[in-house]
Amino acid sequence: MRSGILKNIFFYTLLLVFFAACDETVTYTEMKEKEVKSVKEFIKEKGIKTITFEEFAANDSVTDVSLNEYVEIDGVYMQIVNNPKDADDARKIVSGDTRDMLVRYSEYNIQDDDTITSNLFAAEADVMRVRNVDGTFSATFISGVMKAVYGDNVPTGWLVPLNYLVFTRHQSQLAKVNLIVPHTKGTNNAVTYVYPCLYQITFQPENNFDYEEIADEADGGDETE
Repeated sequence: MRSGILKNIFFYTLLLVFFAACDETVTYTEMKEKEVKSVKEFIKEKGIKTITFEEFAANDSVTDVSLNEYVEIDGVYMQIVNNPKDADDARKIVSGDTRDMLVRYSEYNIQDDDTITSNLFAAEADVMRVRNVDGTFSATFISGVMKAVYGDNVPTGWLVPLNYLVFTRHQSQLAKVNLIVPHTKGTNNAVTYVYPCLYQITFQPENNFDYEEIADEADGGDETE
């Protein structure tokens, strides 16, 4: 009799533990809702003014940093901090180009209020190889912190600014953006654990040959034999 009671107690205890564990399970939908909420709270807390893509395009693809403007493009919030259009070597990555970019960045988990990775104080910048095929950008990490932590794949959110930036090698004029990237366009970890990140990124072309081409054009092109 007593053993039967003990078995029943043990059985129901296991059931309670099981259902308690089930109750603590967070669904993907709930994680996405938490992500959206954390982004909205971050935008409000930081005094970010969001503008439409139409407003952004009408203003020559400019976000007013003095007003803390961000434009939302495909779920990514982007602020162009500096776009060196007036640099003497300013150059876009045009269709057919493949360019290695030196990247300095910080990665901040908005949801957990924590900086995850950064190479701002590393000896070397990350190297990101960028390709433009008919206006569609792709990229891979060649070396650096992001490659070491996450592998070759560049978060698709990082590609959004490439359509609007020009690039220079002048240290004082480097292209710079702030990005709020949802998990769907983030790293593999962000996709798995469903969290948004704020990225602060500067881009610098690794090589000079683009600008040597410009110099050649200014001199009338290549010399004939």
